[in-house]
Amino acid sequence: MSQPLRSGARSRITGVILAGGRARRMGGMDKGLLELGGRPLITYAIAALAPQVGDLLINANRNLDRYTGFGYPVVPDLDGSFAGPLAGMASAMQAAPTPLILTAPCDSPLLPGDLAQRLLSALEAERADLAVAHDGERLQPVFSLLHTRLLEDLTGYLDSGERKIDRWFARHRVARVDFSDRPETFLNVNTPEELQALEQRLRQEP
Repeated sequence: MSQPLRSGARSRITGVILAGGRARRMGGMDKGLLELGGRPLITYAIAALAPQVGDLLINANRNLDRYTGFGYPVVPDLDGSFAGPLAGMASAMQAAPTPLILTAPCDSPLLPGDLAQRLLSALEAERADLAVAHDGERLQPVFSLLHTRLLEDLTGYLDSGERKIDRWFARHRVARVDFSDRPETFLNVNTPEELQALEQRLRQEP
C-alpha cells in the first residue's frame, strides 16, 4: 500500500475541487452542495484531499458565498462561461501558490487517501507534464496532477475555442496511473437516481 506524502511533498501541491459545472443531468442543481449522508457532497472531497496537499482551492461558478463558507479560497472560471473542467484547471493554475495542482471533482465522495502520492510518484518517475488516473479501462482525466507551468499553453488552447480535455492532454507528456485496484475512486453522482443509490449504499456499509 502507498504511504502518505511527507510534508515537503504536500507543500508543492494545491488541491483543486472542481465544482464549476452546470450539472444538467442533475436538473441544474449545484452538485457540490447536494447532501449525501446529511452533509454536502463537496465535504467528502475536502476531507479526502486536504490532508494530501499543502493548499486547497474550490473552483465554482455559482453559490460562491456558500462555497467560501467551507473555509477555502473559491476560484471561478477565468471567463465565467462554464467552459468545462479545463477552464477550472486554468483558473486553479493561475491562483495556486504551488508548482503543482491536484484536481478532483466535487461529486466523487470516495476519493482515496493516496491519490496525490500515486500520481506524484508517476509524474516524477516518468518526468511527465501531468499524471492522470486510469481505472483499468479508461482515463479519468479530472483526477489529475498537473504542473502549473502548463497555464500559458492551456489558456491558449481555451482561447482558440477548444474544450476537449483529452485533446489538450495529448499535447503533453502524460503519465497514466493505474487505479484498477481502486475503481470506487471514480464513482460519481450525475443524476438524482445515482445520488439516491449511493445514499442507500452508504447506509448499508459499516
